[in-house]
Amino acid sequence: MNLNWLSWQRLPWICATGPQWRYALRNSLAMCLALIFAYTLDLDQPYWAMTSAAVVSFPTVGGAISKSLGRICGSLIGATVALMIAGHTLNDPWLFTFTIAAWLAFCTWISSHYQNNVAYAFCLSGYTAAIIVFSTVNVTEVNQVWDIAQARVCEVITGILCAGLMMMILPSTSDGDNLMLSLHKMHQDIYLHAVTLLSRNSTTLAHTAHEQVISQILTMNLLRVQAFWSHYRFRRQNNVLNYILHQQLRMTSVLSGLRRMLLNWPEAPETLYQGIQDILTELSRPGGDKYAIAMILRRMVAENPADFRQRAVCERLRYFCWLYLDINRWIRLIEVADADTRFQPPAVPSLARENDSTEAALSALRTFVAIIAGGTFWINSHWESGSEALTLTAIACVLYSSSPSPGGTIFGLLKTLLFLCCLSLVMKFGLMIQLTALWQFLLFLFPMLITAQLLKLQQPANAAFWGQSIVFLGSFISVTNPPEWDYAGFLNANVAKVCGVLLAWLAFQILQPSSDDRKSRRHIRALRLAFLDQLRRHPTLKEHDFESRVYHLVSQLKSSKNQQAKLWLLRWGVVLLNCSHIVWYLRSWTPQNPALMALRDNSFQSLQQVMSLRGVRHNALETTLDELQHTLLALQTQDNEEARELAGILWRLQCSLAQLQQGVPEPPLSGPAAQGSEQ
Repeated sequence: MNLNWLSWQRLPWICATGPQWRYALRNSLAMCLALIFAYTLDLDQPYWAMTSAAVVSFPTVGGAISKSLGRICGSLIGATVALMIAGHTLNDPWLFTFTIAAWLAFCTWISSHYQNNVAYAFCLSGYTAAIIVFSTVNVTEVNQVWDIAQARVCEVITGILCAGLMMMILPSTSDGDNLMLSLHKMHQDIYLHAVTLLSRNSTTLAHTAHEQVISQILTMNLLRVQAFWSHYRFRRQNNVLNYILHQQLRMTSVLSGLRRMLLNWPEAPETLYQGIQDILTELSRPGGDKYAIAMILRRMVAENPADFRQRAVCERLRYFCWLYLDINRWIRLIEVADADTRFQPPAVPSLARENDSTEAALSALRTFVAIIAGGTFWINSHWESGSEALTLTAIACVLYSSSPSPGGTIFGLLKTLLFLCCLSLVMKFGLMIQLTALWQFLLFLFPMLITAQLLKLQQPANAAFWGQSIVFLGSFISVTNPPEWDYAGFLNANVAKVCGVLLAWLAFQILQPSSDDRKSRRHIRALRLAFLDQLRRHPTLKEHDFESRVYHLVSQLKSSKNQQAKLWLLRWGVVLLNCSHIVWYLRSWTPQNPALMALRDNSFQSLQQVMSLRGVRHNALETTLDELQHTLLALQTQDNEEARELAGILWRLQCSLAQLQQGVPEPPLSGPAAQGSEQ
């Protein structure tokens, strides 16, 4: 038996670092302080204040502020809805059940559909309403409903204020410093990504490297939001940060297009790769500038000026280098800017954050069915602890509906609750029953919370277990004012909470989330629909909007273990994104020669024939590729600058469309094959 974890050096208090101690002390003191203030304010269930302080215990100031605002707004909305539901439906149990189930389903749909503070606020408003409403089923006077709702909101706000006070006393690392370090690291990672993709003998899996870079850039958006809430200087520069993230996504797109061009040009001269290496070396220098890179590009083009492929590769290399140096300049400007400086970069929209509407609707249906089923059993059985069970069911259904693997997450929560049942029994009837003052209980609670917080940081594999234990500890030990020592009621309430989570787990097993294959097909269909919009004369989505939408949809399967589904989604996203860039470039390209203008317009028609909402039209694809090849041969014979430029653009289009030959063809409109799956 390995007992090394019992050694003195491995104890959590000994091996903890300074930042870990600061985090543990800050959150533990906030929870204890919230409990003290809740008792001082004579709130009947002070443990909700302690729970609220635990929920907003984020490691950064920005995260704590943004989540605290979302929690306050959600709690106020939930309390208002709870008053309306309880005040109008308590006399009719079935109307009450269907009304609260509908509200929880609506909150689940909103929280599953978005990924911002709106989602968090509606998630909170859902189960806050459930906490208040289910605890009012036995009241006999309307004033009691108001008192319960008021007490719950006061407890939530008390916990948030205590957490904010401790964040001011024991502040964490700066969100701004983390953001700037991450920006520099992301910029360097893009450079390394370019070195990997543009090498002739690269053995790295391109799609894996591409996924990692995309995920890091989208994660940077969360750091931007945290810095927005914690730093006035970064709040003024939010438009610059948003522009930087968009341009980093654009650089990723350009690199994927360059790699596709090089893969479709196996006979490219070695001097081309040597020029690429010289350019990347110049970019790595702190003093790298556009003039030195332009001289390298000029030398590369001069080696074979009539080759449209060489010119096309050099043009995209120049575009990538200009983007890279431009973003490097914007990062330096943000670093030296003071609080009064405001920059005006090109206007770009916010990054896309809407999730799959179909999956959100399924989550809403699951929550509605689970609450109706639980409410039906409660009404027919007259279960005294039914309120505790349905409260946990509502929390689990709403909170974990957007989890990548909700079944496993709820099963982990179930194990946590079983542990808390045993712990709370010992604490309440073995320790708390013998205490006569709150400060005596805090002498035991404070070191226990510190230990749990340290273990959460030091054991990443068990972080979810310790985090859930800290959050749900208060509701299990039920620190009330005045104390209650009803042994049977305590056991029934704890058993009901476990049963409520079991009902939520059963709902997730029966109404399971869509498989990764189905999600991939839905996202690919959404990509096709958005791309067909790009081919219109006046598209709904601009270039930056479409690019952001593509990468957002691709990132939806970043935690999936189905490599095939992830690969197809990424492949479709990259191909359609490259085609979209070509479409927008062709729109802005206006040659003087009418024949070249006709060839440009014909390329738009070819794209519309190749792609449909249901898949690839392979016959049209083969025809289009043949036409592009004939057009390239014809343009190659013309000694004309505009003809060479158009040849380079159409060659890029050919390289992108060639990858669609691996796609599943469009199914027929009717017949058995129409029922098959499509990529």
